[in-house]
Amino acid sequence: MSQKTLVVTVGTLEEMMDRTEDAMEAALEGDLPEEAPPSRVTFEDPDELLRVFSPRAIELLRVIAQEEPASMREAARLVDRDIKDVSRNLNQLAEFGVVEFEQEGRSKRPVVPFDDIEVHLSLRDDAESGNRSKAPT
Repeated sequence: MSQKTLVVTVGTLEEMMDRTEDAMEAALEGDLPEEAPPSRVTFEDPDELLRVFSPRAIELLRVIAQEEPASMREAARLVDRDIKDVSRNLNQLAEFGVVEFEQEGRSKRPVVPFDDIEVHLSLRDDAESGNRSKAPT
């Protein structure tokens, strides 16, 4: 079984559009990658990344990936947190495609479809790679 990796980056919408355009041009020229590129989530600034991938969110993701709880309520019990807090956290992660839900009866089972999350955060503007990180204000 191959590992599924989510790549998390910080960048502008323009940079994201440039990457997409480059990939489309390469595909039109027949230059297709041998394997599918990893899933990617790009945040406009490091603060937004840290709001979504807080330490509590990372703990929750790890528990769901390892324990495979049958419901949000079970996930909340496993991390010893209030169900409302866990539900809010999971729904935010789902907005970014980090968590998916499978309906099982009356319960929504949270699923993490990734084995790894790689965070790429450029510390310097790099004109060649298109990576530019804004410092938090």
